[in-house]
Amino acid sequence: MNPLDLWFDEIEPGARFRSRGRTITETDIVQWCALTGDWHVLHTDAHYASTTGFGQRVAPGLLVLAYAAGLGVPPDSPSILANYGTDRLRFTAPVLIGDTLHLEAELRSKSVRREGRDGVVVLRWDMVNQNGVTVMASDLQVLLAMRPVARHG
Repeated sequence: MNPLDLWFDEIEPGARFRSRGRTITETDIVQWCALTGDWHVLHTDAHYASTTGFGQRVAPGLLVLAYAAGLGVPPDSPSILANYGTDRLRFTAPVLIGDTLHLEAELRSKSVRREGRDGVVVLRWDMVNQNGVTVMASDLQVLLAMRPVARHG
């Protein structure tokens, strides 16, 4: 189960989640570049990229980070209050067209922010390719609500 589907007070450090896979396509890269204005030649010029150490175009790192959110953030979790930030973000290996990525997450720690209301969780938030190579490593911080207390009239 995805720890982000739980309330702050229900999850414990060590909880793990692995997402489904997502294959990176040429269309993904072109649409990302059009949306962000990031037209760097390593992403968009096949001839140029073929002359580099990568041998072909590579996906932008921020696209990989955004896809991690798409793979790991539940769209209807009532406990998620806010993205609190990302630390230790590194793009550790190239992502090529045709690579299939999945997210591996593990709850590292949690700390109460406002007693009885919410807290911050820190997750190892890594993207891994089809060969088991970590292509993005990070720590994601999320502000989660505690389970609401039932009030009796």
